[in-house]
Amino acid sequence: MRGSGCFEAANAVFARLPGSLHALVLKHREVLKFAVVGGAAFLVDNAVFYGLKLTVLEPKPVTAKVVAVLVATIVSYVLNREWSFRTRGGRERHHEAALFFLVSGVGLVLSSVPLWISRYVFLLETPGVSLVAQEIADFVSAQVIGTLIAMVFRFWAFRKWVFPDEEDQPGRVRLVPAAEPKDEKGEAA
Repeated sequence: MRGSGCFEAANAVFARLPGSLHALVLKHREVLKFAVVGGAAFLVDNAVFYGLKLTVLEPKPVTAKVVAVLVATIVSYVLNREWSFRTRGGRERHHEAALFFLVSGVGLVLSSVPLWISRYVFLLETPGVSLVAQEIADFVSAQVIGTLIAMVFRFWAFRKWVFPDEEDQPGRVRLVPAAEPKDEKGEAA
């Protein structure tokens, strides 16, 4: 993925942003990229979760959620490593991957707890509630509340422990600020 056309396209779009928006995006680029990767992982999580929950793991929604988060975590590692946090690092790849999956394991627990509470503490499951109520409770608890809690934790932990050092690493593409316009004398306009 390094040096691929998608990074150059992102740089081209980024360079054309108006000044104030350009500065805002530059300031918060890491969290914005993390959110885009999170959105992709969220789609993978939902597809796998509902694919399993509505078929082979119908009686085991928490197990379906755990499998879905594991698959989404693998996608997330690759995308975060190669895009969101590509200018950070300083760790050997196997240490970085181990820390990523450890932090993601904690995120897995955090994302599953609201579903477990919904199903087994509040008893929001059939036959106690309608199938529609059960599905809405599952979506809100697992896919909204659980995902948000885990996302905030993971962003903080990834920056703190997994990808701690900002540095220019050889062979990595990074977004650069737009050049200031210059006059004929080469001075900033």
